[in-house]
Amino acid sequence: MSLLSSAYSFILAQSATVPELKVVPDSVRKAEFEQKLEKLSSMSVEDIIQMVTRNVVEIALKILVALVIYFIGRWLIRAVRRFLARLFEKREVDVSLRSFLQSFVQISLTLFLIIIIVGILGIDTTSFVALFASAGLAVGMALSGTLQNFAGGVMILILKPYRVGDYIEAQGQSGTVKEIRLFNTVLNTVDNKTIIIPNGGISTGIVNNYSKEERRRVDWMFGIAYGDSYDEAKAILTDLLEKDPRVQKDPAYFIALHSLGDSSVNIVVRAWTATPDYWSVYFDLNEKVYKTFAEKGISIPFPQMDVHLSQEAPKA
Repeated sequence: MSLLSSAYSFILAQSATVPELKVVPDSVRKAEFEQKLEKLSSMSVEDIIQMVTRNVVEIALKILVALVIYFIGRWLIRAVRRFLARLFEKREVDVSLRSFLQSFVQISLTLFLIIIIVGILGIDTTSFVALFASAGLAVGMALSGTLQNFAGGVMILILKPYRVGDYIEAQGQSGTVKEIRLFNTVLNTVDNKTIIIPNGGISTGIVNNYSKEERRRVDWMFGIAYGDSYDEAKAILTDLLEKDPRVQKDPAYFIALHSLGDSSVNIVVRAWTATPDYWSVYFDLNEKVYKTFAEKGISIPFPQMDVHLSQEAPKA
């Protein structure tokens, strides 16, 4: 409410700068009318005809010039719209943003053309321009949040930090981009929930795009029991990675002893794969390691706690 009230106050302040209309009393109007009639009565018929003809010709010339300017302006507006359509198509601008920008430019140029024509016809446009500017500023202040989301949508559609079909994480939410609108972005989560995020926050925040690059690195951490052979476990992991065609050889995969934990010897594995194969490679290797370690006699420990009970001698 404070924003709307401030906008309303601004309109009142701006309207104060517009020249006020003078209220003419009826007696004054009557006197002026009688004076004009007296002036006309003193003129000859030829003078009256010349005056009327001169005024008609002047008005007709103004209307003719206004019509010429109108048709030329309409032609220029259509030419600008066609130029923008070719430019946007060449730059591969999003279809929704393309249509909006073309309509916005066309409406703005049309309003500018109307103001020019009104001025040619001899009508004072100062009051109209001041009123439109004040109203536009007031609407902009009242819709500041919406305009911020709109500006964010325009920047997203132009800069393309993500596209439809990308899996992203933004504003604490993650999912596949289903639709990019001018005011918000629609995500579809893995459990088929629809999340709508305003574009203002996304355009100024951190966006983690998991689908931007063609390949991703998959990380695993496998633990083996103390006393089991690390070399044998490493050989098993190497063999599994070599047999998987989805694992890329350049950059080469990486296997090393990561740490000596409380109950296990932890082995880190890192391998590169194509982005669409990330989760399938991750889950498949987990399954293969679990089965192969069991077949080779390598145990995968889990945290355990030894409890020792001591029995005290009964008191006398």
